[in-house]
Amino acid sequence: MYEWAVYLINAGKAYVDDLTADEIREHRGTLTEPGKNSPWRDRPIEESLDLFDRMRKGEFPDGARVLRARIDMAAPNMNLRDPVMYRILHAEHPRTGNAWCIYPMYDFAHGQSDAIEGVTHSLCSLEFEIHRPLYDWFLDNLPVPARPRQIEFARLNITYTVLSKRVLLRLVNEGHVRGWDDPRMPTISALRRRGYPPEGIREFATLVGVAKADSTVEVGMLEHVIRDVLNQKAARRFAVLAPLKVVIENYPEGRVEEMDVVNNPEDPSAGTRKVAFSRELWIERDDFMEEPPPKFFRLSPGREVRLRSAYFVTCTAVVKDAAGEVVELRCTYDPATRGGDSPDGRRPKATLHWISAAHSIPAEVRLYDHLFSRPDPGADGDLFADLNPNSETVLQGCQVEPGLADLPMGETVQFERLGYFCPDPDSKPGHLVFNRTLTLKDTWAKLQAQGATG
Repeated sequence: MYEWAVYLINAGKAYVDDLTADEIREHRGTLTEPGKNSPWRDRPIEESLDLFDRMRKGEFPDGARVLRARIDMAAPNMNLRDPVMYRILHAEHPRTGNAWCIYPMYDFAHGQSDAIEGVTHSLCSLEFEIHRPLYDWFLDNLPVPARPRQIEFARLNITYTVLSKRVLLRLVNEGHVRGWDDPRMPTISALRRRGYPPEGIREFATLVGVAKADSTVEVGMLEHVIRDVLNQKAARRFAVLAPLKVVIENYPEGRVEEMDVVNNPEDPSAGTRKVAFSRELWIERDDFMEEPPPKFFRLSPGREVRLRSAYFVTCTAVVKDAAGEVVELRCTYDPATRGGDSPDGRRPKATLHWISAAHSIPAEVRLYDHLFSRPDPGADGDLFADLNPNSETVLQGCQVEPGLADLPMGETVQFERLGYFCPDPDSKPGHLVFNRTLTLKDTWAKLQAQGATG
């Protein structure tokens, strides 16, 4: 690149300029007024070559001189008004150390780097469109080994999300998230850690397509596509996030049955698994109300419900602690309903998931919501004021099927009735950690059904 800069000087298309940065800015003109030539614009080629070589050797301090392309100070596109190609910067480079004290500007490095690396199409976001004439000018005036083409398109914007690398860096450095792979971040490593399948991300990109106009995609569309993939491929498992103990008083003590439970209703080839059933179970605390309102069909005193793939049970008593908190439910079961069906045609209005208390294992579960609390973060000026304080909720003491201890990293399963979850790398023997990938609720599909998405 240095040799190509020398090539342009020899061709009379670049010169060393002694103007300061402020003076260069003043000489550029405005959108309605042409710029003014620098007093050094017609500096002899030999003098520019000598000064550029001395810049390279470190004879001048930072900002003393720059190398500029000689194009057109009256060009309507201000990027063509003799742009700076090289500046002096006495700074250590992470790769070359102190070997260089002059550095190329981005507009000079962009196209030439593409040509060196054999890039055929340089895909840029829309703000680079006005830089394309300069990109092409350098390629047209240098002996580059290839002729790449710059094409601009609208960047992907998603509601409740920020994709600016500058902002993402602040989120990490200021401790708003756990790191670049925090499941709330819009990075590939974060999406992987959250359990998003790669085919879902690819399908989302296909649906969004490539546009030439700025727009914002609803995050619900991304979540809908991910759910659609997971619904087909994710195995079903039992987990209880807020455990409430159930004791089936007429079930024999010490007895354990193995229930056949379907692994995935959407995929018959997934088969079934054996789940232990015993006298003491865990159910979700939200699945019980002592004084239920209308249309609450789950468990309450005197009500019968179906336990998924097991039996019908009826709540007969409620046990509370000294503070009046419900700590245990006493129930009875109907032995004739094994497998979840009744020979006399009874059909409870609710089916609950459950786990045998003697066969479950504890786990930590992390529930994730949008990182920002509004769809257009920063619209009022302070982006960080829109951070969602409830974007992560950590639950301790959850209970899961014992087989989940062997679930491989990167595999997402559905906790029945609760959502999609995957193991987190923070898991270790004796301490399982799961991340919620998504809830089961799909508002995007509902909007599509209503025709609200156009």
